[in-house]
Amino acid sequence: MAKIQETAKKLNVKVEFVKSDKDLMEKMQANGEEKPSLIIFDLNNNGVKPLTLIPKLKSKLKKGTSIIGFLSHVQGDLKQKAHEVGCDMVLPRSAFSQNLPQLLRRHGAPEDAEPTVQ
Repeated sequence: MAKIQETAKKLNVKVEFVKSDKDLMEKMQANGEEKPSLIIFDLNNNGVKPLTLIPKLKSKLKKGTSIIGFLSHVQGDLKQKAHEVGCDMVLPRSAFSQNLPQLLRRHGAPEDAEPTVQ
């Protein structure tokens, strides 16, 4: 999280972090019509239950919001499952860290625009 926050700050991209699926849904409800441009999941975070939440988000958000997941490079099964439930991109943790500036630049909204939820 610290790396995401630090990179976002350098790029002047607004990010928000949530600790559970309930937090995410509440934040999205509070934002109303304003949808995040990017949602990033640590696919090993069971507090958020990403494989259950991603299909719900995909049906709710339709187009305009990308969902990226990251995981350990040895978790091939989890990577496949994440793609199957609707994750747009799944990266090994190292590649995610390396490509984070480009991902935030491409998908992130400026600090005063719509939020990017993490």
